[in-house]
Amino acid sequence: MSRKGYAGTRLSDVAEQAEIQAPAIYYYYSSREDLIEEVMFSGISQIREHVEGRLAELPAKTGPMERLLVAVEAHLRYALEVSDYTNAAVRNAGQVPTELLSRYDAENTKYGKTWRSLVTAAHSAGLLRKDVDPRLGQMLVLGALNWTPEWWDGKRNTVDELVATAQSIVRHGLGND
Repeated sequence: MSRKGYAGTRLSDVAEQAEIQAPAIYYYYSSREDLIEEVMFSGISQIREHVEGRLAELPAKTGPMERLLVAVEAHLRYALEVSDYTNAAVRNAGQVPTELLSRYDAENTKYGKTWRSLVTAAHSAGLLRKDVDPRLGQMLVLGALNWTPEWWDGKRNTVDELVATAQSIVRHGLGND
């Protein structure tokens, strides 16, 4: 799903990747739809848990802008280096039938709240530019981060360079310094 999308993913493709016979998938999932729903949910829940975990590890004194920048890094590294599930979830959210998205949508709402709290904290601390609407800023940043796996080429730049650039854009695009 992360490469071929919802419409292009066949159970035989999944079985080939998993190095099993296609009928064996039905031992774990009763249908293609159940498998897709699980991929969607796993992708968004795993990245939410990862980002929230990284934030929880920070010292209590960590400022709001630094917390936001840590979230940017955690999101990018997870999406690019760890989880094809996350890429599949983000890439296919608009393609999957709505009846398969209830768990995904609930988890995506939780993840949005995490980002909203980060941006709101930076705004409340006076760290955002006056001409930046915090909600729009949050949506633009998260949208850009989510889209990165679609265009990023690790042969041209390292993940470290990408993270540094994304953090700079957030700090100087949203921030007032």
